[in-house]
Amino acid sequence: MLENCKSARERWGGVSEIIDRWLHARQALLVSFCGLTENREIRDGDAHTEEAVRELCQLLMDYVSAGHFEVYEQLMLEGKAFNDDDGLEKSKELYRRIDGTTDVAVDFNDKYLETDDLSSLARDLSELGEALETRFTSEDQMIAVLHTAHKNQLA
Repeated sequence: MLENCKSARERWGGVSEIIDRWLHARQALLVSFCGLTENREIRDGDAHTEEAVRELCQLLMDYVSAGHFEVYEQLMLEGKAFNDDDGLEKSKELYRRIDGTTDVAVDFNDKYLETDDLSSLARDLSELGEALETRFTSEDQMIAVLHTAHKNQLA
């Protein structure tokens, strides 16, 4: 889609739209996550909580997948197009941090798609929350070094 754009403004403006959609997905993920963490009385057999966990898993996998298969790729292409060797080098370190959080997200998803046992949900949500905090911080830094840093060059 973006490969056929005629100008740099068109091309990297399209990346901005992808990032904006992705960040809206992040917000929906956070709302779902916070809704679950506010539930102080998690019990097995609680249909509402089980449904909320399934929704969180879906949002989580959609968000993680979009990052890995769409957003990060576009950010790297932008860094390459602007010959931003420093940004690309920094993004490798950030990607390693992000990639480490992917395992936590996938493990959470796999566990709660396979079971209705919510006995360890609070602990697992805590671990997932820490991973998401690391992920979001690293993603924001990646956006800053590979996208936001080039905005002035598009004028």
